[in-house]
Amino acid sequence: MDLGPHAGFILSSYGLCLLTVLVLIAWVRIDRSNQEKALKELADQGIARARPQDGSR
Repeated sequence: MDLGPHAGFILSSYGLCLLTVLVLIAWVRIDRSNQEKALKELADQGIARARPQDGSR
């Protein structure tokens, strides 16, 4: 496959997009871990998430 004179631009664009997606995936995983840790600490203190009284969401 010949990308022509714009090969550098095309490949760097794909590389930047891939890097961005990988960083976002890592960020979500780290944030999920932090949120689960915070919820566990609150649960250990006896604090639970509030639930609606009427059964609706």
